[in-house]
Amino acid sequence: MFTGLNFCKGILVFPSLRVYNGLMIASILLSAGLSRRYGSPKALAKLNGETVIERLQKVVIQSPVEEMIVVLGADADEIKPHLLNHNKIKFVYNKDYNLGQTSSFKAGLRSISKWVKGILLIPVDHPFIQPGTIDLLIRYYLKHFPLIVLPAFEGRKGHPPLFSADLKEEFLALDNGIGLNAIAHAHQNETVILPVEDAGVIQSFNTKEEFRDLRQQHPH
Repeated sequence: MFTGLNFCKGILVFPSLRVYNGLMIASILLSAGLSRRYGSPKALAKLNGETVIERLQKVVIQSPVEEMIVVLGADADEIKPHLLNHNKIKFVYNKDYNLGQTSSFKAGLRSISKWVKGILLIPVDHPFIQPGTIDLLIRYYLKHFPLIVLPAFEGRKGHPPLFSADLKEEFLALDNGIGLNAIAHAHQNETVILPVEDAGVIQSFNTKEEFRDLRQQHPH
């Protein structure tokens, strides 16, 4: 049970968002999963003295992203104290987090601002994404406006994808049992694969052993 907060339809919103030329970019940080294989909340895994959810928030704050939705679910009471007090950040609690990632992404989509034109999807178990990669994705999107931009490192597609807000209703109509990649598959001809020099886009973890191995590759 998520306690100690006042909700309006399950959403707590922090004020003050800047909109530039009507081309607002939002990010949805998914941190609602059960982390069964990890054995404790993946969001709270420590990396160089801070939790991975803190690191990812700082990465996004440095970027041109104007709104960041953090989706909480399982272990929300433990994770919430690690949300940063910043006017870009707000969060939503997904009471249906047990239904999986699609459900959590939809919860985030329902709370984005009406001015948003592009949406980055950032899973909390991808903590090594570099700020420059987010900047590159956004610059490309705002220049060319594809439906979907996917970063790729050495030919391997990764995260975070950037989706046009035109796809919002398609995502919201998606059954919770169907993976989010179904939308990309349906729009393959309108998807751009953008090469990046950032191994972090393909580096994720599900177990403590996997996280330890990745952390050794990123000592600083």
